[in-house]
Amino acid sequence: MPAWAIGVLKPYASVNLVLSSIPRPWRIGRPIPVGRRTVAGSVRWMDLELGGAVVLVVGGTGLIGRAVVARLRAEGATAIAASRGATDGLVLDARDPASVTAGVDSVLARHGRLDGLVVAAAPSARTLDAARHADPEQVLDAIDAKAMSFLRLANAALPTMNRAGYGRIVGVSGQNAFLTGNVTGSVRNAALIIAAKNLADTAAGSGVTINTVSPGIVSDTPVSEVEPGRGGESSPEQIADLIAFLLSPRTGAISGESIAVGHRVRGVTSM
Repeated sequence: MPAWAIGVLKPYASVNLVLSSIPRPWRIGRPIPVGRRTVAGSVRWMDLELGGAVVLVVGGTGLIGRAVVARLRAEGATAIAASRGATDGLVLDARDPASVTAGVDSVLARHGRLDGLVVAAAPSARTLDAARHADPEQVLDAIDAKAMSFLRLANAALPTMNRAGYGRIVGVSGQNAFLTGNVTGSVRNAALIIAAKNLADTAAGSGVTINTVSPGIVSDTPVSEVEPGRGGESSPEQIADLIAFLLSPRTGAISGESIAVGHRVRGVTSM
């Protein structure tokens, strides 16, 4: 190092030593909560600024939806769990346009606004008949249950969000969208991603963001290994963490994205 540089940097040496002793990447704030645990003395958290936000979680009684509702409430948000059979929440059938309209209107009537929408409502892939994976009737029914349900709900929420100049919409797709071998599984997930991207482009610059997340296998005890040709596993809580981040006011620059959870299919590239 040249002598002049040593002279310039010397006064800052003590400051650098102090900073280097503080855990990275965040040097202010509180420890990050991980579920109900805390990572002691390591990474510091970012305030997602979700306190007081009103978020409708459709499919909010399912495996992923329950985790999303819990995560949002832990952040101080008003998370409304909605599903066809909700006993403690909002009864809403995403396949019925009238039910979708009534559900969104109910949220607005009670809370006066809608800041976020999460669509996690769809039959589990395990309920699909593998022997009929290329049957047009099953494919169409699956598209309606997943992609069109997302589209109905997003279309119902967008007018309010556009008027407010702010909104966050997140759809739950799946990594089957990136794989062949099951027409039903691939097309229903891919259709949701494509619908979301189209809506996101229409909403560009409005303050409303629209993104999708695509889990692989969802498990309470995900394994860390990722086999070639398959996506990685993730827990409902890990998926909920990503969704909560995308719902944050801090993520206004992220829209039109499809984000894989649990490692995108190993051995497959995508731009």
